[in-house]
Amino acid sequence: MISQALDRAESLIATIPDFPEPGILFRDISPLLADADALRTVADALVEPFAGTFDVVAGVEARGFLLAGATAIAAGVGMVPIRKAGKLPRPAASVSYALEYGEAAIEMAADLPPGSRVLLLDDVLATGGTLRAAKELLTTLGYEVAGTAVLMELEHLGGRAVCGDVHALFKV
Repeated sequence: MISQALDRAESLIATIPDFPEPGILFRDISPLLADADALRTVADALVEPFAGTFDVVAGVEARGFLLAGATAIAAGVGMVPIRKAGKLPRPAASVSYALEYGEAAIEMAADLPPGSRVLLLDDVLATGGTLRAAKELLTTLGYEVAGTAVLMELEHLGGRAVCGDVHALFKV
């Protein structure tokens, strides 16, 4: 039954060619997010392998926020944002990294007790730079990365080799 629910959730993800630039296939999760049953299914499936091992969920801006918020509520824990540079009023640490089509930096405030166990979530694992930077950011701030999960992994880009073990619901 869960497999059918996950298949249905995956079918709601739209593929948009040439966005944000030519050659990129953008995976639009908006239809999945708009469907309560699909959202609950993926929220539960993202945390299932990590049940009982984390104190809080961290979501990477921007679509990772949406998944992390839903997942944190489903798991009964809090959620913290990992933001793009310049978006936080009091960032405690920042890490720069390469994207598949550019460069970026992420920041986080030190709002958690030292040693907090954090489940890291994002929507897509592509080249792995964002998740590797997010893990570095969490450990720099003194937190333990309890696990990393993504909605989908773009396997052909080899991101897992860059960022390590990741629980991916869908592989494309």
